[in-house]
Amino acid sequence: MCGRFALTATAEQARELLALLEIEDFPARYNIAPTQPILVVIEGERGLPGSNLPARKAMLVRWGLTPAWVKDPRDFPLLINARSETAIGKASFKAAMRHRRILIPASGFYEWHRPPKESGEKPQAYWVRPRNGGIVAFAGLMETWASADGSEVDTGAILTAQSNGRFMPIHDRMPVVIAPEDFERWLDCKTQEPREVIDLMKTPGEDLFEAIPVSDLVNKVANVGPEIQDRAEVAAVAAAPPKKKVAPDSGQMSLF
Repeated sequence: MCGRFALTATAEQARELLALLEIEDFPARYNIAPTQPILVVIEGERGLPGSNLPARKAMLVRWGLTPAWVKDPRDFPLLINARSETAIGKASFKAAMRHRRILIPASGFYEWHRPPKESGEKPQAYWVRPRNGGIVAFAGLMETWASADGSEVDTGAILTAQSNGRFMPIHDRMPVVIAPEDFERWLDCKTQEPREVIDLMKTPGEDLFEAIPVSDLVNKVANVGPEIQDRAEVAAVAAAPPKKKVAPDSGQMSLF
């Protein structure tokens, strides 16, 4: 499961990692939530200067995949994650796995350890970031949903896998991460069929991420500042401040 993540790198850092032809500047985003726009990368048509490789393009999609065959999104669950073990054959993801695989740059993600209810303990949030810093690219899927009036919305989901041994005590699922040397193969939907990229949909190595306990500030979408990533004592997690009105421009961007 991946229900929140962050992208606090600069546009230039994202361009360099993902070999993008161009990318517009974007604000640091510390608390990206479902239904919000997320930055994704797709394989383009034009070749990079001096290279036979296709250019990669950045675009915004709504986080929460809606298959093209859905008639009314209001009657369909929000698919923010797709299980890598079943995505190839599942109706909701089958077409996207074949034709629209994407990369989702991230500085890390958040996860909650939820103790049994009878324990009386409250969930503990963790900020999970690359151990060596920088950004990673989650494996993702994209679909474009069209309404009856012809309007279209690009939507996406993050692929997840079973957690590694180090992360398992926190949660049993975590995002699939695609290594830079595998970007081309993952994005190549013309010659690489889903069965040929199964090996890329694997559990991240135990040394890739580190998990830092944080306060429950991250629980509220309205909290979008860097303080939500501050380390907190597990035995005495800081409480969220009183709810405040969100300014018209929260820095989280909008597709609508």
